[in-house]
This record gives sequence, C-alpha cells and structure tokens, in this order.
Amino acid sequence: MPDHVEVRLADDVRLHVEAAGPADAGVTVVLLHGWTLDGRAWHRQLADLRHRFDDAVRVVTYDARGHGRSSCMALPTATVAQLGDDLAAVLDEVAPTGRVVLVGHSMGGMTIMEYAHRHPGHFAARTAGLVFVSTTAEGHTHTAYGLSPRIARLIRLAETTGAGVLARCGSWRPPRALLRALRPSIRWMLFGDRCDPHDIRLVTSAVARASLRSIGGFRASIGAQHRLDTLAALAHLPAAALVGDRDRLTPPPCAESIAAALPATELTVCPGAGHMLMMERPDEVNEAVGGVLRRVLAAPGAGATAAARAD
Repeated sequence: MPDHVEVRLADDVRLHVEAAGPADAGVTVVLLHGWTLDGRAWHRQLADLRHRFDDAVRVVTYDARGHGRSSCMALPTATVAQLGDDLAAVLDEVAPTGRVVLVGHSMGGMTIMEYAHRHPGHFAARTAGLVFVSTTAEGHTHTAYGLSPRIARLIRLAETTGAGVLARCGSWRPPRALLRALRPSIRWMLFGDRCDPHDIRLVTSAVARASLRSIGGFRASIGAQHRLDTLAALAHLPAAALVGDRDRLTPPPCAESIAAALPATELTVCPGAGHMLMMERPDEVNEAVGGVLRRVLAAPGAGATAAARAD
C-alpha cells in the first residue's frame, strides 16, 4: 500500500502525496496529472510499475494545488509557474535524494517544463528522464477542438470568459448532478474512439473534486505558456512523447514540436485515441515510461542489479 503524505507549501497550501516503494531507491518516478484531474488518473501506470519494477524504484503521485485531496489556493497562485515551484518542493520533501523520472500528462507535462525553466540547477541535479503524455509546450497554439478555426475561436472566447467567472468562485466544487449531465460533453472533449465507462466515471469524479478556482484559474497561464526553448536545453535526457491522433486539446502538432525540441525523444502517435492516453492506451504509455526508466536504471550510478530486477 502507498504511504500518504501531506506536504505543506510555503503559502500554506497542503498537497496530498502518495508514495510507494523503498524510500532509499536510487530512482523515483513522479507522475503528474492534468488539469481538473487528480493522482488517480495514473492507476494503470501505478499497477504496471509495481508489477514490472517492484522495489527497483519509488513511485510518487500527488494532487496539484486546488485539485483532488489537496487544498485550495489564492487565485494569483493558480498558474503553471507556481506548479513548477510546487514540484521542486515535493521532490525536496518526498524524494530528497537520488534521480527522478518525471512523467506528465497535459498540465502535468507543462508543470515539468516550468520546473526546468524556473529551477534549472535543481532540475539538472535531479532529473534523469522525461515522459510527456498528451501535453504541449506552446499553450493553446494548436488547440482547435477538432473543429474549424472560426468555431474554435468562438469556443476559446467562451471558455476564457467562463474561466474568469469560475476562478472567482473560490474553493466551491462543481455540483455532481451538473457533471453527470455534462458527461457526454466530457467524453467528447477528452476521449477518442473508445471509452471505458469506468474511465469516464473516474474523470467525472476527479472534476467534481477540483475547486472552481482551479478549474477557472489555471486556464490563462495554460493557454499562454511557451517553453520550447526550455525543452531544447534538455536534449541529453532519455525522453518519450505520446499523443492521440483524436486529441482535441493537445493534438499531434503539440507532441511533434516537443519531439523536434528533443531530437532523441521517442514519439508515439496513438490512432483513434484522445486526450486521456494513460486510460485509453495504457499499454503504450506503460511501455514508454518503462522504456525511459530502463535506460535510466541501466545508466552509470543506477546499479546493474536494479536494472536487472526491472527486466
């Protein structure tokens, strides 16, 4: 069973963190969820990592500020820049030694980029591998919702206006009855051709746990972030990027630009899949995470024994 830890940040926000595996493991995998989700989104990856790597690694998940079981925050701190600072604080508290492999979905991938940008020395000293799942380094540049440019602009305007209203609603959470009514829209926006009913229920449950402030407040900085230059400085790291070809939020050009900035990155495009790849295509995501992790474990300093246990 994972250990449950509460990390209190400098602004008194409390993060719900779960960690499994030996505290003295040479490598820690940190799984960062997307906007309006929580750490449960990675349940298939957690099971796979425990099965394949056993005690060779430590695995950490946490709910971002304003999400899941973490506390709400002041509106000015609802930014991806702040999430990058939070990641540095979580590493110092929960995995203060050893190397880390960072795996980020959507906003979680953007969090990794902010961590690298805002804490370059800390990042360089700790980070040994990267996996980007359905994310972008170019804000909403490529986000067209699978629609015509004109309709996409109208949707973005409505979304931005609505986000501003929600951001002022504080720690309130969306009514579950409303989310049940919106479930078909959530399914259309986030999933591709196939969707397990359990997954849509889990996603709806996660959105119900997110504060209205986080649902609305993070929208502006997510849309404005541009970190391709930051990524270009990380080309030496083992990395993978994955995207679904039916992703309406971070379509294939988003992953392609990440792979172009990191030329050694293994790019995987999943046919028929949408934005929730860790649920829709768990085998592909598990293989990408495992592939990067095996390279890290086999590198000098990890120990041949640990690498052997992971095979």
